[in-house]
Amino acid sequence: MKKQEYYNRILAHFRQQMPEVTTELTYTTTFQLLVAVMLSAQCTDKRVNQVTPALFERFPDASQLASADFGEVLALVSSVSYPNAKSQHLIDMARMLMEKYGGEVPRTLDELTSLPGVGRKTANVMLAVAFGENAMPVDTHIFRVSHRMGLVPKSDNTPLKVEKTLCKYIPPNELGLAHHWILLHGRYVCTARSPKCKVCPFNNICPTAPKG
Repeated sequence: MKKQEYYNRILAHFRQQMPEVTTELTYTTTFQLLVAVMLSAQCTDKRVNQVTPALFERFPDASQLASADFGEVLALVSSVSYPNAKSQHLIDMARMLMEKYGGEVPRTLDELTSLPGVGRKTANVMLAVAFGENAMPVDTHIFRVSHRMGLVPKSDNTPLKVEKTLCKYIPPNELGLAHHWILLHGRYVCTARSPKCKVCPFNNICPTAPKG
């Protein structure tokens, strides 16, 4: 099977089964989405959603968070991974938003990645989810699933290489959807430990699925 045909079969399944899908993070504003995505690095969305209600109630926008006390932010996010670093990044990010962007979240990759604590994956999530741009964020789920399912070659050993290969075979207007499709497949079916190959809809074409 040619690579593009392989992609087409997988994408066709997702289109039929999950035509409308978005992030599982809870938020009400673009700023709150950025905060939630920053907190979600190496942490589950479930945990982030447990933390953000109190955080957003106390610091609902960039103006409030920019003047926050580090200790208060830390206390509110202490249960996520790397709370000290993330607390400082959140405050510094909010300060830059106020100083450089009038409190608004910028809409370009370069501007987003200039914010403290915002890497390429987080920036791409914002572009795809908040602004509807054609972007492919690569997190740990997508990196793992893309390799395990043979969507990318073994030589794609960085998130950026995986991103470029996925963008080559996935229609630009479906990149944002495909991000969620692959991510959720990795979160609930093609899990890091004990992948559920027996119930996977791709077990007859996946190169790493158990045979027989």
